[in-house]
Amino acid sequence: MNLPRRLHLPRLRTLRARLTAGLVVLLAVSCAAVGVAAVVELDGFLTGRLDQQLQQTGPSFPQSLEHGTYKPSDQDGDEHGDTRRQAAGTFGVRLLEGRVTNAALVPSGDDPDLTLAVTARDRVALAELPVDGRGHTVRLDSIGAYRLLAWPGRDGDVLVTGLPLEPVRATVHRLELVSAAVFGLALTAAGVAGALWVRWSLRPLSRVAATATRVSELPLASGEVALPSRAPESDPRSEVGRMAAAFNRMLGRVEDALTKRHASEERLRTFAADASHELRTPVASVRGHAELALLHPGPVPPEVTRALERIAAESSRMGAMVDDLLLLARLDAGRPLENDPVDLTHLVLDAVTDARAAGPDHHWTLDLPEEPVTVTGDTHRLQQVLANLLANARLHTPDGTKVTVTLETDGTEAVLQVHDDGPGVPRDIQPGVFERFTRAEHRRRPDASGGGAGLGLSIVAAVVEAHGGTVTLESHPGATTFTVRLRPGTPA
Repeated sequence: MNLPRRLHLPRLRTLRARLTAGLVVLLAVSCAAVGVAAVVELDGFLTGRLDQQLQQTGPSFPQSLEHGTYKPSDQDGDEHGDTRRQAAGTFGVRLLEGRVTNAALVPSGDDPDLTLAVTARDRVALAELPVDGRGHTVRLDSIGAYRLLAWPGRDGDVLVTGLPLEPVRATVHRLELVSAAVFGLALTAAGVAGALWVRWSLRPLSRVAATATRVSELPLASGEVALPSRAPESDPRSEVGRMAAAFNRMLGRVEDALTKRHASEERLRTFAADASHELRTPVASVRGHAELALLHPGPVPPEVTRALERIAAESSRMGAMVDDLLLLARLDAGRPLENDPVDLTHLVLDAVTDARAAGPDHHWTLDLPEEPVTVTGDTHRLQQVLANLLANARLHTPDGTKVTVTLETDGTEAVLQVHDDGPGVPRDIQPGVFERFTRAEHRRRPDASGGGAGLGLSIVAAVVEAHGGTVTLESHPGATTFTVRLRPGTPA
């Protein structure tokens, strides 16, 4: 079964379009109501005038048909046969026992022949005409639409007279055309004028929307933010004026909050950088003294040796963490990176070689293009990105996991992917996996001992972002993929 397709009307998305369309629709409904009322009233008025004319002339014309005494207009006749006072097109019929005995039509010229042949269907329509002295509209095949009145005759017959409806229909049709033309012009003019008026009335709202658009395009996530100028305020008594004032107050509060946040972030970055820089020396000193104590030639109790080894290991781990924090602080501060050509293919080969030596129980595979892939950036930082991604795959997956490193380019960007078939990153960890101090090694690899400080992937994200690239994660059990996209150019 074929169902009709649903009609899709165009959606008006802007307030200006909706207001203009609503104005035009209301005006169109009003014009249609006025036009219909005028046409119906005029049609009823003219039809009533025909009925009055038929009532005034009476059945004189069909009476002449009853007695056979009708004469043309240029001849003398008695009171029954005179047709000079009959309008051209007047129709007369005599019916006897439902049968048409005589039918005539007053011609428009001097033709003396008034007789008229009616069809069988016309005879049926005339026979069914009520004899009530009231006008009825009947369409006859022989002469068209007529307004007919029927009277009872003196000999038990029925006398019918009528006038044509064509003049009435022509007048009504002319009014319809004139109304359609006038209302069409009025709707067009009202639509144009209404659109201009609505546009002028909504100018303050448009300025508020433009200001909001500029604010929405600002990078509000971090850093110092300078909000654009406030939206112009109009009449405070109007709805748009109150909205503009409220919007400007909101912008002022947002600007104050962003300024305070930026100052807090700057103090935190300064503290992190200063603390990391100051901690490097004592951490290195502690590690050096521990290593020196381990080299003492005299006998040392096993417990002391074990403690010194743990001090050396933890101080080494703390030194790496301090270096990572210092790097993040410098990246947050916008320190410029090196701007040199970097052969990513060579970096991937070296990184996978180091990872294979550090994790011989994993299966390492490479998928590299035939031609070298080169980008512009900082060699050491990009090398750190690769090392952190491969270390993440090695430390957080069980032995025997297959890790595949893929590098490709389409001429506009270089795409580096590190894929493993391990247990995957837990779903609740994925949204913040690139945030600092996010650790999930106990969930990806239950047998892991120790682990990093949760700064590796945050360093990856910071370095890639500083190079104007992006890093994303897609993970589910059995498939985890980190994708790094770098565009050739100068790092930020």
